[in-house]
Amino acid sequence: MSDWDTVTVLKKRAPKASAMKSEQAVNAARRQGLAVETQAKWGAGSNKQHVTTKNTAKLDRETEELKHDTIPLDVGKLIQQGRQAKGLSQKDLATKINEKPQVITDYEAGRGVPNNIIIGKIERVIGLKLRGKDRGKPLLPPGAKK
Repeated sequence: MSDWDTVTVLKKRAPKASAMKSEQAVNAARRQGLAVETQAKWGAGSNKQHVTTKNTAKLDRETEELKHDTIPLDVGKLIQQGRQAKGLSQKDLATKINEKPQVITDYEAGRGVPNNIIIGKIERVIGLKLRGKDRGKPLLPPGAKK
């Protein structure tokens, strides 16, 4: 039943992008003399919630005299007072805001680099404002009028 006038052409499928990135594919391309560009991705495969690209760029440009902004001591005292008023330990507060206990320790001691996301979480848990001119006043629940 085969027809001698028809020709069947078998083709190899083009490799998938993931196969082209394998070490074997890169070595084969190098042997053939093709241009190979490799690039390491920063932070790839890590499970980080907060990206600190701005702070790391600042650190790279930093000289001996320059230092990062740190949490003011009065804000650290407010965090400590609010935490104690709620009956929380540093570890409990850290657990509630999904951070490490060391972050709370640094913030209370005035050593932490300010991060508005973390400060906002702490404000909600302890119920005190830590930013702006109303620092230390109770945080109003969402939807409440001033």
